[in-house]
Amino acid sequence: MATYVLAYTGGGIPETEEEQAAVMAAWGAWMQGIGDDLVDGGNPFGPSATIASDGSVTDAGASRLTGYSIVKADSLGTATTVAKDCPILSSGGSVEVYETFEVM
Repeated sequence: MATYVLAYTGGGIPETEEEQAAVMAAWGAWMQGIGDDLVDGGNPFGPSATIASDGSVTDAGASRLTGYSIVKADSLGTATTVAKDCPILSSGGSVEVYETFEVM
């Protein structure tokens, strides 16, 4: 099995406590459905900065990532199928799936 990073972009912020509870329940159910293949449930990202090759710094990350999770899967296709049920998609966000590899 390989390890994959699910990188989140966008998505909405719940406005009410009821909406927040529903969103958290959806994330919990999705992660529970992944089971033992969930390596790290991840976290949302806060403020960020981008450092260019010339050393200049700008506020906000260039990729506009909003969070991540890490899963194990047999293939990129399987990891992508897992990501298709991610709750961020229902709030207008997107998921990028990246296979990782170990470096000695």
